[in-house]
Amino acid sequence: MSKPTLFDLSGKVALTTGSSRGMGRSLAEGLAMAGAKVVVSSRNQDACDETAAAINELVGEERAMGVACNIGHKEQLQALVDTTRSTFGDIDILMANAGINPFYGPSSEIPDWAFDKTMSTNVKSNHWLAHMVLPDMVKKKDGVIVITSSNGAFMPSTHLGAYSISKAADLALVRNLAAEYGKDNIRINALCPGVFKTDFAQVLWQGEDGKDKPAEGIALDRFGDPEELRGVGVFLASRAASYMTGQAMIIDGGNVMVR
Repeated sequence: MSKPTLFDLSGKVALTTGSSRGMGRSLAEGLAMAGAKVVVSSRNQDACDETAAAINELVGEERAMGVACNIGHKEQLQALVDTTRSTFGDIDILMANAGINPFYGPSSEIPDWAFDKTMSTNVKSNHWLAHMVLPDMVKKKDGVIVITSSNGAFMPSTHLGAYSISKAADLALVRNLAAEYGKDNIRINALCPGVFKTDFAQVLWQGEDGKDKPAEGIALDRFGDPEELRGVGVFLASRAASYMTGQAMIIDGGNVMVR
């Protein structure tokens, strides 16, 4: 019998949020391609089902399912976790990718409701969800949590201030959880993407004329393709990253570090 590779996730159960499209979808695809059973989640059930079906076709077997969930509602998050457990078993991997940005503009103009919603959805929901899945991981003394932050957590923005603040808070959440649960062999890291060509980030990479904006300040001189995150997610979830926790992995084509 051949030994499992460093990147083999066969037999693992992965719960992913914000994964029916864009970066989250690519993360879910990568996990499934590495052998994991994957739950695809976003607010729209049809979109979840469509993505899960596409992943199953990609890997050649029924290994993904879709479950709708609005991460801003604690009871929906608990239902998501409960459905994952009842269908696939205890959760080994959490990819908390879902997030929002309801306001684009200077901080002086952001309404209180938008600031509060950004912080609650992007930070508190990750806190809730992490503690919902951690009992499975503590029981097995093994587990991985990856929270999507942003390279915006490392630099200011004159148009995405509240979003960047929330993503910096996610880094603090990751560090604290890593410190608390390291003794249980649970690794918790942050994935910090730059601008990828997704609908979510469209205002950042596409101009009003429909053409790509110049990739200013990016060393690779282009914006990211979501599929380029497939392998990154697998690395963070696999034995290849077995001694990595409490870290922030920046994937932005050389924007933050090459300035």
